[in-house]
Order: sequence, then structure tokens, then C-alpha cells
Amino acid sequence: MSGRKTDPLDYNICIEEAKAFHGEVCGGIIMGTRMAISGMKAVGIFDPKGEDKKNLMVFVEIDRCPTDAIIAVTGCHPGKRTLKILDNGKMAATFINLKTGKAVRVCSRNRQGDVIKTREMIEKEPMKEDFSTLSDDELFTVTEVTVNLKPEDMPGRPHKSVPCALCGERVLDMRDVEMEGKLLCRPCAEQKNYYTAV
Repeated sequence: MSGRKTDPLDYNICIEEAKAFHGEVCGGIIMGTRMAISGMKAVGIFDPKGEDKKNLMVFVEIDRCPTDAIIAVTGCHPGKRTLKILDNGKMAATFINLKTGKAVRVCSRNRQGDVIKTREMIEKEPMKEDFSTLSDDELFTVTEVTVNLKPEDMPGRPHKSVPCALCGERVLDMRDVEMEGKLLCRPCAEQKNYYTAV
């Protein structure tokens, strides 16, 4: 047995981890895997599931396949509060080194210009574009950014837990809204929700 240490950011290792997590390798898994490797290297994270596992936080901007790859490769999870999903519908993610404060946003390049695609047009495209043959510069724009992280955004126990004055449900991590002297959950404060009770 060789004493040679494997590189946790080796593409072949990472794509297998992403495949095992997601169930297959599609274009989005390749894109997310490469995005994760590129972002982590740019912020100085080289062992995300070992030595650096407490030093990484990721914000993803899409709820599709690339997010599964990013979870698998980085080891970050919403339940650990190290992965935040902001669904802007963009193939983009921001990687933050919590130890150094360095952060970069990695976004897929718009290689298709101003074309607006309908569902019918998208359905005719191949499901697995070969993103593995393009360079990082061809695939991504990498921009150094600043992310304003608050104590309530960090991993660990909740900073506060309050009941909503209208619905009575508990709100954690200072996600409550004060209105007219009452603490409310966001859906009650905005008078809208993603579901309708039946």
C-alpha cells in the first residue's frame, strides 16, 4: 500500500462523490463539481471534509443539480448551516473561507448571449453538455466579493427563538420581523406564504 495522500480536490475523486450523492453524472453535476473545486481553491480551502471542514461556507444561487454537486464536494449542508440556498435561478455560488474572510463568487459564463430560450428549445438540447473539456476561464467568471455574515448566520446553536405573535409558530436565528411592537414570522409580516391551507 502506498503512503501517497490523495488530493481531496482531485476532479476524478470529486466527480465520483457528486455522482454517488446525486445518482448520476449530468451536465449540472459536472458544472457544480468544477465550480466547487474552483471556488475552494480560490479562497484557500484544500481539504473541505478534513482539515478545513470548519472553515468553509457556501451560498448557492440555484436549486438544481449543481447544488447537489457542491454539497457532495464541499461537505457543506443546510442542516450544518454551512450551505445557504438563495434561489436566484443562476448557475452561481459564493465560497467563503471563514478563517481568513476571503470570499469569491463563481458564476457560469453566459456563452449563449442574449438568446431567450423557451422550454421547447431547452428540451431539444443534449442533457449532458461536456463541461469537462472546457477550461475554468471558459466556464466561469470568478469575482472576489465581500459577504456580510452576521452571528445568526453562523453554525452553532440558535441566537434567539421567539413565537410569532400571529400564527404562534417559533422563529429561530433572528429571522423574525418586528411590526407595531410585535414579533412576527416573515410570512405573517408579509401576509403571504408559499402554500395555501386547505
